[in-house]
Amino acid sequence: MNGTLNKVMLIGHLGDDVKMHYFDGGNCIGRFPLATNEVYINKQTNEKITSTEWHNLVVRNKAAEICEKYLSKGDKIFVEGRIKSRQWQAEDGTTKYTTEIQVTEFTFLTTKKEVEGLKTTQNIETKNTTFEASSPTAPENDLPF
Repeated sequence: MNGTLNKVMLIGHLGDDVKMHYFDGGNCIGRFPLATNEVYINKQTNEKITSTEWHNLVVRNKAAEICEKYLSKGDKIFVEGRIKSRQWQAEDGTTKYTTEIQVTEFTFLTTKKEVEGLKTTQNIETKNTTFEASSPTAPENDLPF
């Protein structure tokens, strides 16, 4: 071990859908912004302050395809990866810089499709549920075991 570590762990919400870019040879990358929030109380005004930090995430190949298929704006995800800074020349000749999180592992925490499915299921269950009055002949403390 060389005595250094470049590891990032984030839990946040997607700020946009996954944008895919495909290369010759079948490789691809997916990019999306991730928002993390910090909430604190201003001691002078007792005001609740929310500070949002934006992170540029990059996923590769099969992981990118999975993210594109299942994630959409607003979904909550846990990611692990490493920080990578890079630069390039823009069309106007200026040098541009960016810092990205190269994702190595991820776990979907909530997806909109999942949440909407649960809401639909709960609505169906609620609509189909009927409550019958308990039988007056059965004692209240009579347990079935």
